[in-house]
Amino acid sequence: MTALQYLLPIWSAYILVTASPGPSTMAIMGTAMAYGRRSAFALVAGILTGSMTWAMLAAAGLAAVLATYANAMSVIRIVGGMYLLFLAYASAKSALTAGGPKIAPSRGIEPTRYGTMYRKGVFLHLSNPKAILTWVSIMSLGVQPGVPPHVFPLMLAGSLLLSILIFSGYAVLFSSAPMISAYRRVRRWFEGAVAVFFAYAGLHLLLAKG
Repeated sequence: MTALQYLLPIWSAYILVTASPGPSTMAIMGTAMAYGRRSAFALVAGILTGSMTWAMLAAAGLAAVLATYANAMSVIRIVGGMYLLFLAYASAKSALTAGGPKIAPSRGIEPTRYGTMYRKGVFLHLSNPKAILTWVSIMSLGVQPGVPPHVFPLMLAGSLLLSILIFSGYAVLFSSAPMISAYRRVRRWFEGAVAVFFAYAGLHLLLAKG
């Protein structure tokens, strides 16, 4: 088999999982429409940092660690669930507040808060069990017996590029003027929907067994 025959199924699975709705994509959409493109890019940078952190840990044998320390995943689920509930509270509070941020799409928030957005992205992805399990699964596909050694770095590089394209695409699309204009009209409904989504995801994590 050629390297591409190994990589196509891996990258296809990664695209489906990464592009599907989840806490990270919902956060990017909301940030892009509420605060603009630059703010969304700061969040994306944090999410990518978290994603590559899990990728490196998975490559170093994260699956074996989780199997040895059964409580590790439970701790991650609890932390992730609590953080999602916090985001649900913040979104619900915003939904109940009249007005909202009035920020130009190209300008974003004040530069001093880009670091806050970046850290939010890092923590959001590091506390997301979906990201952990995705990378463990991807690694299991990429390090099977018989897979050429050069496939592994290509898999990582390709997955990183796909992450950049997918998450940045969300940031660009939802920070466009038409999307922001639509967001202004339905802001409170959207924030309410995001609050429900984060609350459901957070409770799902906290109540999950195992």
